[in-house]
Amino acid sequence: MIIRRRAALLGLATSWVMGSSALALAATSPAGHADDPRLVVIILRGALDGMAAVTPYGDPDLATCRQALVLPEPGAQDGLLDLGGFYGLHPALQNMHDLYAAGQLLPIHAVAGHYRSRSHFEAQDYLESGADERMDSGWLNRAVSCLPQRNAGPDGYGLAMGLTVPLLLRGPASVGSYAPAGAHHPDPELYRQIVALNADDPVTGPALRDALQARGFSDAVMEGDRASITAPHKGGKPDPFMVLSAAAGRMLADRKGPRIAALEIGGWDTHARQVARLGHPLTQLDRGVAALRDSLGPAWSHTVVLAMTEFGRTVRINGTGGTDHGTGTVAFVAGGPVAGGRVMATWPGLRPTQLFENRDLAPTTDLRTVAAGLLCDHLGLAEREMATVFPGATPAPLHGLLRRA
Repeated sequence: MIIRRRAALLGLATSWVMGSSALALAATSPAGHADDPRLVVIILRGALDGMAAVTPYGDPDLATCRQALVLPEPGAQDGLLDLGGFYGLHPALQNMHDLYAAGQLLPIHAVAGHYRSRSHFEAQDYLESGADERMDSGWLNRAVSCLPQRNAGPDGYGLAMGLTVPLLLRGPASVGSYAPAGAHHPDPELYRQIVALNADDPVTGPALRDALQARGFSDAVMEGDRASITAPHKGGKPDPFMVLSAAAGRMLADRKGPRIAALEIGGWDTHARQVARLGHPLTQLDRGVAALRDSLGPAWSHTVVLAMTEFGRTVRINGTGGTDHGTGTVAFVAGGPVAGGRVMATWPGLRPTQLFENRDLAPTTDLRTVAAGLLCDHLGLAEREMATVFPGATPAPLHGLLRRA
């Protein structure tokens, strides 16, 4: 099938699902920018512990709240990666730390959506719809609809590689569905959870371990030991999210290809054994962002990536070495135009009186203002259009996320 130019400008949309990772793309006509901007949104499903990904080791109350979860400070063995003296980046995020050093990564801390639900399902719906009520369309799709559609004919050609398209990109843009054969493989984290659930069973426990070892899973991977998941991953077989990110980059880099991408990656719901489990999805995210950058090539200089999650996790550790559903967390903005090399935050503090509902990191930045800032300053949408993109209480765009041209 031949995709004509006008169809590509109207709304080429793709969704590609592999394990707990997924990709959706939409092409639109340029928004009048000479640099032909691209925007990639990554949904971190399951609620990332922002204080583990970007640790405020300079806060004097951190150790009191979660000593068992805190990694060594920057400079120590297996320690955090320095982010300027107060914050440290998880060591699994080495590629992203390189972007930080190059001024192309901007962590935004103490951020949260506009809702206060601790239900994954409700929070993800609000995160993706961007509205004050449940909707069947997403803010990114509505943003695409606000972009100029010059020389466009009737409805454009839509293609989805996968079984579903995330709510974030559902809406007026027409999206079909296609699932590539053999793309659906369970994430290694699922295998680890199955092993953990059966560890004490004298029959299924050893049988599962033997079977997985026969498939090439090492004891370190199945146990999720601290050393194997906090150290940066070097080489190895590409994981599904890395494959999807590279594919997204190649399509976005094409002169006639899509300009908007939505990806997702799961595995962030760390209710137990968080130190051992969190490094795996962080490594996947890190390798995926690097693969996206590499496959974009020169187009990386015109690309902005927003990684966001539905809510954070509790400040205090629970009885199983994990954290429960919380509120404030961290978002990442990366890309060639990003004004990075710093952490953006109005830090609320970790004393009991400073916590939200005496349990969570208090949010000080509305995630919708971050998205609105990128839509306006990067894609060129007008501020008045934010009322369409985010129905309800229209967020004021957060400026200063990007370098001035």
